[in-house]
Amino acid sequence: MSYMEIGMTLPTMVPGFDRTGLLKWSRRIDAGPFSSLAAGERICFPNTEMMVTLAAAAAVTQRVRIIPTVVVLPIHSAVLMAKQLATLDVISQGRVSLAVGAGGREEDYRAVGASFDRRLARVEAGVQRMRQTWAGERVVEGALRPVEPYPLQGAQMEILSGSMTAASIARAARWADGICGFSFGPSIQETETVFQGARQAWKEEGRDKAPRLVTSCWFSLEGDERSQMDRYVHRYLQFMGEAGAKALAPLATTTSVKALKEVIGALRDVGTDELILVPTTADISEVDRIADLIG
Repeated sequence: MSYMEIGMTLPTMVPGFDRTGLLKWSRRIDAGPFSSLAAGERICFPNTEMMVTLAAAAAVTQRVRIIPTVVVLPIHSAVLMAKQLATLDVISQGRVSLAVGAGGREEDYRAVGASFDRRLARVEAGVQRMRQTWAGERVVEGALRPVEPYPLQGAQMEILSGSMTAASIARAARWADGICGFSFGPSIQETETVFQGARQAWKEEGRDKAPRLVTSCWFSLEGDERSQMDRYVHRYLQFMGEAGAKALAPLATTTSVKALKEVIGALRDVGTDELILVPTTADISEVDRIADLIG
């Protein structure tokens, strides 16, 4: 049986997450058996901004990798994002990995004045621009200096692709170090299909190194596990409409220690390199429950 790392996402999408919660969760994750600390990005939602939140988490942790999951790259200036990520790498002393993707929420694009067109192509171009920036290339003709600071890890800092479809995986094989997906259930069959597609795409692209295979799922182990999960998923997916949010909530089944143990074992068996868990509550005891489960 292969080894699988387990990371933890900060509950930034949960109501009431604040400075106190940020400090408690960050320190507890860093002290636990977790491989990484992650946070996601949304614009039209009452969550704390991803990069600011992760910078604060990086400053109060020492060990875990810091992972933005995922940077919706087409809504950002690639050069400014490169500078932010390099700064985060400096603050964390070289602990940053990241996932990038195109996103699917048009309202977030409109909110920041970004075009929703040609998103996959713009992700690929943005990654190339970030690596050029990290390598010290002049991004403005005649500029006196390149854009700094540089990442402590250098221009080849790990970048995963938030790819789930065959077309986006094929594109990602040209530039990504692996993939970072998400599954509602999670569905082991869906995850295995995505992973097999990535392995094949990397092989067809002639990549020397196999893709790093990362996935995520929601979980709820709090006292009213099922209702807690339903409330969270319904709230999070309201951008899909009331009917869509209600229909999808029951698909999330990791609402018991037994179910989560089974999911962890099954994902390990299909070759997952890392599972990044996404909490549905800001209750700090959830970190302890997972630590006990996997520790």
